[in-house]
Amino acid sequence: MNVLNSPDPAFMQDEEITLFSDSVGKWIDEHAPLEKVQQWIANSSVPRQLWNDAGDAGLLGLSMPEEDGGFGGDYRHEVVLMRQLGWKGADHFGISLHNAIVMPYVWHYGTEEQKQRWLPRLQTGELVGAIAMTEPGAGSDLQGVKTTAIKSGDHYVLNGSKTFITNGQLANFIIVVAKTDPAEGAKGTSLVVVETDGAEGFERGRNLHKIGMEANDTSELFFNDVKVPAENVIGGAEGQGFIHLMQQLPQERLNIAIQGVAAAERGLESTLAYVKERKAFGKRIIDFQNTQFKLAEVKTKLTVAKVFVDHCMGLHLEGKLDAATASMAKYWVTDIQGEVIDEMLQLHGGYGYMNEYPIAQLYKDARVQRIYGGTNEIMKLLIARTL
Repeated sequence: MNVLNSPDPAFMQDEEITLFSDSVGKWIDEHAPLEKVQQWIANSSVPRQLWNDAGDAGLLGLSMPEEDGGFGGDYRHEVVLMRQLGWKGADHFGISLHNAIVMPYVWHYGTEEQKQRWLPRLQTGELVGAIAMTEPGAGSDLQGVKTTAIKSGDHYVLNGSKTFITNGQLANFIIVVAKTDPAEGAKGTSLVVVETDGAEGFERGRNLHKIGMEANDTSELFFNDVKVPAENVIGGAEGQGFIHLMQQLPQERLNIAIQGVAAAERGLESTLAYVKERKAFGKRIIDFQNTQFKLAEVKTKLTVAKVFVDHCMGLHLEGKLDAATASMAKYWVTDIQGEVIDEMLQLHGGYGYMNEYPIAQLYKDARVQRIYGGTNEIMKLLIARTL
């Protein structure tokens, strides 16, 4: 999508990346066309088979090494997938959370045995991943987590509840943030994997009814004396969970910024098509100076957002993206996303409020961007600590 006429950075212009982007776009056209997405929205979930189809196409584990069961790419391949999903309106499919949030915890911190046991199955779609951080009483403040995993012989006993868990209805591989030593606070936090198939005491709550991202199943999860093998603590040692979270959250926040730019680009493309066709007072909407000024502002803001996100991507590929800069990208881009999509909806007039127009769905979907991955207010606190 070249609606901004802003060239990609050199690291995204590699021929292999370009060819991969084309192939991903074609896969989405075949497996996730808009008519199917509308059905997913009506069902509040994507079909379970889509995960297997993605695995068959090599779209799971994109940045995982081949020797560990992955695709053998790098973060650029994750970016390609996120952008194509956003450009084509298929971003309700929670594949990027599985790929670029869940799997990296296993690859970066898992023992060799854990990598061999889990990564190949995550790569095929046999396992669908989720990460359970948020609780009814603990959102952005991860130190306030109350879920416990207490050692008992050769296993842990997991108790607690989680909410707003993406992929929660379909996931059968859930990384749970839990206190293995509640007296130690953050230092007593561990990441414990629950393979839910046949897990006694594990229950899924309702598929939460949201105002946007409706097809991206989001759930309450309950753990009632769930026995988890001791070897399911990521890294094989207690107390490392909070450190692991802090190290991986910058990538999650960059993901959100990338997705925000892609969705807003789709909004601009669809708005341009609308204002060039729709007429009022005898001329096209695009011919009014107010429309031109508004779209000029939108294009400028999105171009600046894309350039900043591209810069952050480059830093991340070099291992230099720090938490504060990732927080800047997450909060600023998602604020801009909401602002420009609102402006573009206004240019549609009453039609912008109708669900059959893409801008209406984009408007609904954009709102959560300022909340998940750490609220934008928390992002500002993290940035302020560097001053």
